Amino acid sequence: MKNKKILAILPVSIGGRLTTSSLIDGFRQNGCKVTVYDELKDSNLNEVLEKKYDAIAGYDFSPLKIKVDNKLCCPSINYFSDDIRSKASGPEWEKYLPYLEDDDNYVFYWDKVLTDYENFKNIYYLPHFVNFDIYKDMGIEPKFDVMFAGRLDTDYRLSFFEELILKLPELKIAWYAIDRHYEDALKRAQFPELIDLCYQGFIDNEEDMAKAINNTKIVFNMNSQGISSLNYRTFQTVACKRLMISDYRDELALFEGHMPFYEDFSDLIFKIESYLEDKEAYKRVVEECYRIAHQSHNSKDCTRYILKTLSRTLSRVS
Repeated sequence: MKNKKILAILPVSIGGRLTTSSLIDGFRQNGCKVTVYDELKDSNLNEVLEKKYDAIAGYDFSPLKIKVDNKLCCPSINYFSDDIRSKASGPEWEKYLPYLEDDDNYVFYWDKVLTDYENFKNIYYLPHFVNFDIYKDMGIEPKFDVMFAGRLDTDYRLSFFEELILKLPELKIAWYAIDRHYEDALKRAQFPELIDLCYQGFIDNEEDMAKAINNTKIVFNMNSQGISSLNYRTFQTVACKRLMISDYRDELALFEGHMPFYEDFSDLIFKIESYLEDKEAYKRVVEECYRIAHQSHNSKDCTRYILKTLSRTLSRVS
């Protein structure tokens, strides 16, 4: 599939844009010629579709929707890190779901348990991956001790985060989210002044996210989707050689027992304080997690797997 022409769809969602960016980077690292259509910023789709492509690729249902709506004949590559059968993957998911049965539509799913539940002809488990040329240790001294990026859209998440700030008053804590989630959290928060103090804006591109992660010592996760999977932030963080502390997921096994996880709020507090104090333990964990991710979750190799999968199956069909 080298030198193939790929039409990549950059979606509106922030998480989708970051995930798709690593996919685009991987295609280019494998010698593909990539044309990017940005659903948020571009309005020239008809002009873009005048060209011929070997495949259309993107996040969730975005590429499949454009393929179906415009009667394109090329294969579609649909990388899902949202539940396929929910509005999280798109408001019209039920309309486009049947097309995933077609021979030339491919699903790469980030959650192993959810992958095993499905029986589409071309569905493959593929955990998240990142471009290690962008997500890397920049050698800067972090300004923040702890970082969280994502929505505080449930009472549990919001109270969890507020309690974290209150329990660790001596630490500098950063929170990144889109404006409307920030405004929503302020309205619902018991201590809005703390939310405002931590809020650092929103990020929708790889370079700025890599800088933000480099500017903190520890990132913690509250995975919200899937059953067994780790989210994209996990792999961004370990690529930057910063410490990720995740809530428990089966996919932690990908890191061979090296990545710390927390069982409850008290355990998270304990682990944050312990790793900030024990610099040797911190360094040992980030180095091991980096090694594993660099070997198995880099954009070049994972996208090569996607391209080889298409090449194999298409050759059998023909």
